[in-house]
Amino acid sequence: MGELRIKYYLLRFVYGFTLILIYTSQNHPQSYSITGKITDTLNKPIQYVNVAVIGTTLGDASDENGFYEISNLSPGAYEIKFSAIGYIAYNLKNIAIKDRSLQINVTLKEEILESEAVVVTSGKYEQKKSELPVSSELIDGDNFLERNFSDMEDALRYVPGINMVDDQISIRGSSGYSRGTGSRVLLALDGLPFYTGDTGETIWEAIPTTEIKRVEIIKGAASSIYGSSAIGGVINAISRDISSRPTTTINGFAGIYDTPFYQEWDWSGEMRPFNGLTLAHTNTLGKFGFNISLSRLESSSYKLNDYSKKFVGYLKALYSFTPTSSLTLIANTLNKQADSFIYWKDSRNALVPPNNTLGEKVETNRYLFGLVYRSVIGTKIFYNINTSYYLNDWEDNYTPMNESTSNLIRGEIQFNFSITNNMILVTGIESYASKVKSTIFGNPDSYTYGAYALLDIDFDFPLILSVGMRYDYTKLDSLAGSSALSPKFGLNYKLTNKLILRSSLGTGFRAPTLAETFTTTSASGIRIKPNPNLQPETNLTFEIGVNYQVIRQWNIDIAGFQNEYYDMIEPSFDPTDNQVRFDNVVRARIQGFEISAVVQFVPNEMFLTLGYTYLWARDIENNIALKYRPRNTVYAGFEIMKWNFDLGIDFRYWSRIEEIDDELVDLGIIRDGELRTSVFAFDFRASYNFREIGLPVDIYLNIKNLTNYNFIELIGNLRPIRNYSLGFNWVIE
Repeated sequence: MGELRIKYYLLRFVYGFTLILIYTSQNHPQSYSITGKITDTLNKPIQYVNVAVIGTTLGDASDENGFYEISNLSPGAYEIKFSAIGYIAYNLKNIAIKDRSLQINVTLKEEILESEAVVVTSGKYEQKKSELPVSSELIDGDNFLERNFSDMEDALRYVPGINMVDDQISIRGSSGYSRGTGSRVLLALDGLPFYTGDTGETIWEAIPTTEIKRVEIIKGAASSIYGSSAIGGVINAISRDISSRPTTTINGFAGIYDTPFYQEWDWSGEMRPFNGLTLAHTNTLGKFGFNISLSRLESSSYKLNDYSKKFVGYLKALYSFTPTSSLTLIANTLNKQADSFIYWKDSRNALVPPNNTLGEKVETNRYLFGLVYRSVIGTKIFYNINTSYYLNDWEDNYTPMNESTSNLIRGEIQFNFSITNNMILVTGIESYASKVKSTIFGNPDSYTYGAYALLDIDFDFPLILSVGMRYDYTKLDSLAGSSALSPKFGLNYKLTNKLILRSSLGTGFRAPTLAETFTTTSASGIRIKPNPNLQPETNLTFEIGVNYQVIRQWNIDIAGFQNEYYDMIEPSFDPTDNQVRFDNVVRARIQGFEISAVVQFVPNEMFLTLGYTYLWARDIENNIALKYRPRNTVYAGFEIMKWNFDLGIDFRYWSRIEEIDDELVDLGIIRDGELRTSVFAFDFRASYNFREIGLPVDIYLNIKNLTNYNFIELIGNLRPIRNYSLGFNWVIE
């Protein structure tokens, strides 16, 4: 009862403080404003021009008619910057604000410019990618359309430093495989954490891929900002902007799996189909705007007992109270019915599950609702308040049957202070509460409280210093609570205009999930038991990197890293009863380096992308490799864009995995489970757009696993065989 009262009063405090902030911002005097129109040298309006008041958090973007407005200014002198891709940036200095409204019209000159990539994930505010102290990657949202990716995890397989084991992500060896329980990489949708309240797993297929503007990837421990689940990194999916005019998009694809490489594997005698269709609409009506979409995805699969059908719904609705304050609603739903294929019968029946698992199915319903309120106070303070509720409900028909319903509630208040033109402080508090009702985990609950601060200083000489700290307290049901401090230190030094050095040092932690602590079940012959003595894991991570722009279109990035893990949580077998439980069994060390390069042989027409990662991931107490971490991985992509055509070929390689779940083989649970090999996978893609002839349609052809190479990521589970798909994207305005 005491804990319930604490939670009750904490929630009342958060809600009360939220109402005060919203009331304050809505009643903040409008003060002085700047308006104007931005045109090109032919006097045509330019939209999407960024207008920023230097040294403040105020700014705007021009609309389709070139107009902009900046409000809430105080009297004084300001510097205003106008910038847009394809135009020379323009600065106005010492603009005196005396009258209530000042009009400034600007003409921008065209120039072929390469845009500077901007990310928000690293420090929870907009930063140039080149100024970060840590390694990061970006995936453009158009990649999901061009490659017919209906699942976000498929796109991540092409990112240097990332490898996937089925649906579990590992950044620089941070994770092996734990059967969907727990994650060391945090997934977020527009900054809202997106993991389940019971297992703590990442549900990639719930992300609406057609609505993604870009995906930001931060490598290495980010616990100093994001808390427990970010011990290995952060994946943040940024959704598309809301259009100022009504736009309807129809996106679809259909494909088939080829016949298996070996005749013995051809269990169906036919080429199995898959397909997807998405309908989306966006519009703005006065101060209200929205994006809405619904996707239907179906796959007959190349494996027996692996059929799936799912529906993904998405809504992003924004209401602007003033030019500097808004409320955004994000709603995401996933409803799925699927068969269950966990591992093969044996190597001669690699696409067929064991007889006793035929007919196993899982039904899943997941709902995420989030509210984000953003506002500016004066010219130096920006804050946002976000809350979210995640309902996760699933059940299977295994023997015995498993089911779980979890409710995860989260709240966060974040402030950004522009202390000076060169100094930004980000600070905030957040809280999580989870309640579970389940046949597999029992009926436990948990809660976490966290507070963080990050200070970035951009010195007059080309050095950026980043210092951060976060404190977290976590309690799982009736077990004793645990706490952690996670400091961070980073440097970014621009040695020359073409050479940038970076370095970071920090700690991370991850609290065990309710599933890792309390699971009692049996699935496909694997028995799992609880471990109420499970403790949090921690790590110390270090990175040093260099980015060099050889010439304007050639860029190379090199990074070395070392991660020390203490009390790493891994599934292990108890030899006394041959049951699996999660335990603090590993003292691990992960070392390695990455090399990536982007080469434009012909600017904006011919590209070559290369990536290589070397990973030395060891259990240093037992002197063996950590499970499911390949030592060498390579990615290469070649792309040509000409005459409305876009042609590309991708290659992925990783060396033979040294360690897997050998106990499952030794106990006879997975026959021939020791079989695995190095991987050589090729994909081909081609697209064509009809816009030059007046048709707002793009078509996409993809051939994945071009050579029909047979390989696994997870023991006893063959990755997709060669498949063909044809897709389209039709935009109606």
